[in-house]
Amino acid sequence: MPLWHRSSRYSADQVAVSFLSPVPAVPSTVPGIGHPLHSRVESVEAGWRLDRFLAVRFPEYSRSFFLKLIQQQAVQVNGLPVAKAGHKVRAGEEVLFFLPPPESSELRPEPVFFDILFEDRDLILINKPPSLVVHPGSGHKNGTLAQGLLYLHHDLPGQEEGRAGLVHRLDKDTSGILLAAKNERALRAMMAAFQDRRVEKIYHAILLRTPQSSCGRIDAPVGRHRVMRQKMAIRQQGGKYAATNWQVQERYANGWCLAEIGLETGRTHQIRVHMASQNTPVAGDALYGGSAPPESIIKPSRQMLHASSLSFTHPLSGKQFSWTAPLWPDMLNVLAQLRALTGK
Repeated sequence: MPLWHRSSRYSADQVAVSFLSPVPAVPSTVPGIGHPLHSRVESVEAGWRLDRFLAVRFPEYSRSFFLKLIQQQAVQVNGLPVAKAGHKVRAGEEVLFFLPPPESSELRPEPVFFDILFEDRDLILINKPPSLVVHPGSGHKNGTLAQGLLYLHHDLPGQEEGRAGLVHRLDKDTSGILLAAKNERALRAMMAAFQDRRVEKIYHAILLRTPQSSCGRIDAPVGRHRVMRQKMAIRQQGGKYAATNWQVQERYANGWCLAEIGLETGRTHQIRVHMASQNTPVAGDALYGGSAPPESIIKPSRQMLHASSLSFTHPLSGKQFSWTAPLWPDMLNVLAQLRALTGK
């Protein structure tokens, strides 16, 4: 069996080509170093360590990230570089740091299994299996979806950014539909569509506890957890706007449920954080309290979260486009056990 699946019955009609204006690159302020970010020290922050101040003001970056920048003299206080992370900041001081340029991705094509749902000359829709990492990173240098896409198409856009045509991403243990672009025009257009919230995203999740209501909406900002940096959290201060809609579809005898979830925004771990905040975490999601209790006879091996469908306007043809990715067998198996337990 081939490492990927193509189906000729999904070949697309010819599309009209339109051109998008190029986006200018951000100029480097300091040779070899990226663009700067800055913030003024408030009186309540006076006396804080420099690395703590930066980590609190810019929660999307870790404290260890700022420690390395300080060691590289890429952090300035009132225009002067500071070499000590323990430097105590004073009220009114201007703290500025330079983001390093992105590391070269050095993507190497590799044969990787994934299912192609649809492909035309501009787009590829993929049903990502669970446990497949989307981009290379710490601890995952090989066997990623990006490298698998590059194995199929060597000229995908965004390779210098490690993107390999991928418009968005899913967590490692989340399965489901992902969109990749095959040329620069389609990539820029679809990235803009995601940013402008013109793409409808529907997920399905098995929740460890059933919400009290049959449907609802969660509007709560999401940002990096202050202590556990691998986690996200609801952050009223410093978080980014995030909104999630959910609707219970099936209820089970053990208190679990199947829910359909719609995303208005696309923050990191958004569904996992929002549902856990309602005491209804995604089943199998150990990071956010979704581990099955010891007495449970059903024990998911990963978070039971699946990106089910995407709906959008094709970036070049202008046609309305909608596609659904079927649930993966492991999630279907858990659902079968829940339905049997409930007598459905």
